[in-house]
Amino acid sequence: MRHIYFISILWIAAWQLASAQQEQLYTQFMHNKLVWNPGYAGNFESPTLVAVYRNQFLGLDGAPQTFALSFNMPYNIDKKVAFGVNIVGHSIGITKILNLDLLPFTYIIQLKNGNFGVGIQVNLRQFSQNWGDPYLVTSGFGGNDPAIPNEANNKIIVNPGVGFFYKSTRHNWYAGVAVPRLISNNIDFAAVGNVISREVFHCNAMGGYTFNTSKDVKIVPQVLLKYAANAPFQADINGTVLLKDKYLAGLTYRTGGGQTTVIGESLDFQLGLQATEKLFFCLSYDLSLTPLRRYHSGSVELTARYWFNPPPPEGTDIEFPY
Repeated sequence: MRHIYFISILWIAAWQLASAQQEQLYTQFMHNKLVWNPGYAGNFESPTLVAVYRNQFLGLDGAPQTFALSFNMPYNIDKKVAFGVNIVGHSIGITKILNLDLLPFTYIIQLKNGNFGVGIQVNLRQFSQNWGDPYLVTSGFGGNDPAIPNEANNKIIVNPGVGFFYKSTRHNWYAGVAVPRLISNNIDFAAVGNVISREVFHCNAMGGYTFNTSKDVKIVPQVLLKYAANAPFQADINGTVLLKDKYLAGLTYRTGGGQTTVIGESLDFQLGLQATEKLFFCLSYDLSLTPLRRYHSGSVELTARYWFNPPPPEGTDIEFPY
């Protein structure tokens, strides 16, 4: 079993490098835009709490698992200023990453036909690696390979980020762009010597439009574009149908996969329910399109969102917060 665990880590590491995933992967980007863009804070008038759990590559030892919690709200009377926070725990193999995004200031410019948010964030990340994991077995040197540490490693780095987000309150569309980390920090655990691993430049952009086809049916195409330096470009292209502002069904195609022979990364299916006026749930399943699918059973993601003080549904933009 241990050799399977080691092979799994190698597979995942190769996939992560091909996909340039220094950022966590989320399928339901449309329900938690704050983890992508600090300019989104205060976009909806109610304080909002979102929790996300993602289990990637089911059945594959050492596969990524993520838990994210985010909160944001406008905090002055005229709702021109907002704040938020993201807390993300991520594990892959023997590596664990804890992210804390503090969004102390998002300024919302109220325009004639919409709102334009400019947000800043401070990102704190703790990296840790447990080289004492019992699944790890070294060979040679009598089981004591000097290239492998004997104890756990930990490192904390700080990085600023910025985001811009616009929502048209008149024509039901939104668009945003963000650079989550502005500094190319060293993320090697070694304090001296040549630096091999650094945070690379990342940029994401998103957009969507709501078609009110009838009183009870809304169709929302949305897209998330992801760019990382020296890595393949990736896009999540989503189509969502909302029935009676309560039942949601969606389908996403994710490009990429890291190989020219692959038709894409995955097809992602979503089902959601506005269970009460305040509480929303959504479950998604990712069907992999890459050769890695032979070793796992897909990925699942669950989102729960809570509006503390939502406006009445009639005459407001409650139909377009996601």
